[in-house]
Amino acid sequence: QVQLVESGGGLVQAGGSLRLSCAASGRAFDIYRLGWYRRAPEKEREFVASIRRAGDTINYASSVKGRFTISRDNAKNTVYLQMNSLKPEDTAIYYCNSATYRLGDSPATPGDYWGQGIQVTVSS
Repeated sequence: QVQLVESGGGLVQAGGSLRLSCAASGRAFDIYRLGWYRRAPEKEREFVASIRRAGDTINYASSVKGRFTISRDNAKNTVYLQMNSLKPEDTAIYYCNSATYRLGDSPATPGDYWGQGIQVTVSS
């Protein structure tokens, strides 16, 4: 079991920045990839970004590339999502996700463990 706890959400004006954090505990040594996903009102959940444990492979959704930066601190078992130049369409509940290694998974494939989610609201 892996437990994930997000923090850092809130309300920000368009053009502003927020930094999300996700702390992993439990069987954190099994984590191969950490990712962020989001679900906007009345929309399906979508991939935002992911990073492998080694930090050597990072992927972003096209909608956030150039504005968001994912990073991780393995010593703290924590992954971050720095969100800059926020837009109203970034408003969503953001979820942290952890994945173990599975052959054939893409960088956007979610793993089995999810955080509780954290609200990000961008006002226009």
